[in-house]
Amino acid sequence: MRAIEISQPGPADVLRLCERPVPGFKAGEVLIKVHAAGINRPDVFQRLGSYAPPPGASDLPGLEVAGEIVDGDLAGSRFSKGDMVCALAQGGGYAEYCTAPVEQCLPVPKGLSMLEAASLPETFFTVWSNVFDRAHLMQGETLLVQGGTSGIGVTAIQLAAAMGHRVFATAGSDEKARICEQLGAARGINYKTEDFAGLVKELTDGKGVDVILDMVGGDYLPREISCLADDGRIAVIALLGGAKATLDLGQVLRRRLTVTGSTLRPRPVAFKARIAAQLRARVWPLLESGAIKPVIHQVFPLEQAAAAHALMESSTHVGKIMLQV
Repeated sequence: MRAIEISQPGPADVLRLCERPVPGFKAGEVLIKVHAAGINRPDVFQRLGSYAPPPGASDLPGLEVAGEIVDGDLAGSRFSKGDMVCALAQGGGYAEYCTAPVEQCLPVPKGLSMLEAASLPETFFTVWSNVFDRAHLMQGETLLVQGGTSGIGVTAIQLAAAMGHRVFATAGSDEKARICEQLGAARGINYKTEDFAGLVKELTDGKGVDVILDMVGGDYLPREISCLADDGRIAVIALLGGAKATLDLGQVLRRRLTVTGSTLRPRPVAFKARIAAQLRARVWPLLESGAIKPVIHQVFPLEQAAAAHALMESSTHVGKIMLQV
């Protein structure tokens, strides 16, 4: 099969088209003939040498795919050979064939293309796990999304808004802030020209937001603490602004604040299976009704994976960057 490998750690052009054997599936896994695959930040970090695959995972990048189940251990599952699915993989998605745990597969939502379906798993699993499971965003509460036009951001805005929450989102330009509003945010905030912490306090009549989805870290954390409501929660999912932060523990104590974080890839299959079940029950109907729509910025052929990575690192995109396999 054709695949994209990381020839050595480095810039985007270290991604090379190669020939690899079709992977063998293990117990509990399916083999998927890949139609499309998504590009995600963890793929970039893996290419740079700063995010190694978990033990036993493919060394090929790619954490989400959509395609046809052509083989696998299907006993006790809802799926059969020939079914079209999207899947969260441990790696190996930049290829013509990929394996994934059957419990991390979901049916392609009715009305969506294979490209659209492939854009779903990584961001929807991540947002659901962190915003709704870890940070417990509850009815009537507000959410601030940092990086509102990223793949994670467009998912978080749409999902929270569709479930009735008031959402604010930051972005790097006025144009991107308006896009956040078109996706469902009550207010998009240009973090380069506006003070997001002060503005959020103003927009919430001084209360602050209940939950913040943070993919920046670094010096954002103290500002986030300042605009968090009492009993508020911050869910950290990436550290684009740095791993070190100063935390006012006095506020944490007095106002009963929670700072939590997680990475999805190393978690066990059983954990991800529970998320998949929640997505199928509560989110797939929103996708099939059109209440939430995949946002795809650009599609590249498999052999142009390096160009896709370069686009992601430019941060000029809105939504997902995809590979057509």
